[in-house]
Amino acid sequence: MIFMAMDEPSSIQTRPSLLRRLKTDDAGGWTEFYRIYGTLLRGFALQSGLTETEADEVVQDTAIAMARHLPEYRYDPKVCKFKTWLLNQASWRVKDRIKKRNREANYIVSSPQSDDTARTPAINRVPDPASIDLDALFETEWRKNVVAAALERVKEDFTDRQFQIFDLLVLKEWPGADVAQSLGVTLANVYVTRHRISAAIKKETKRLEAQLEQAAERRAMEGQTSRNNHRTGPA
Repeated sequence: MIFMAMDEPSSIQTRPSLLRRLKTDDAGGWTEFYRIYGTLLRGFALQSGLTETEADEVVQDTAIAMARHLPEYRYDPKVCKFKTWLLNQASWRVKDRIKKRNREANYIVSSPQSDDTARTPAINRVPDPASIDLDALFETEWRKNVVAAALERVKEDFTDRQFQIFDLLVLKEWPGADVAQSLGVTLANVYVTRHRISAAIKKETKRLEAQLEQAAERRAMEGQTSRNNHRTGPA
């Protein structure tokens, strides 16, 4: 199980207020967008085979694309969840970067100045868009962030020693016997602690995802009501 550090325990949630602020070009809203989703999008881009510079560009380009298209976006989870919409926006940016690299690599290969030693590495460094499962990569990054948020939320339910056991056994992948010896506890205690914390994280992860869907549903209903009132006007 892999965990990623988060700025805040609840930062993976798509808050309706954030969507409203982004739609109105609120500068603070965009700062919050980068804080909440920047790490997620950057990790997604890096896992897709892009460089750190390209990944940063994907985050920026995705934010720009969202600024352009959010005003016409209707938040209806039955039609398209925000996570899916964000995935589409980021995937298009990643594919654009890969295509750009392909063009540059082809130029290097066809250049009269390029020799055989330079051609092969240039070609090998370019990922094949068809071979990359972007949906799976995005889902992995999303899950890592959700689980990290859940981990932060369940910490208060356990002692520092219990989390030390969990950290060494699960996060640092120490052998159970080494953890027991290092902390002066029994091997049975090590595995019971792992089971309890893992179960708590799994439960909290489900709760966070359900909370996200419920918030999205409420926002969709509020938005529909607001649009209907705007069309009909005062009685």
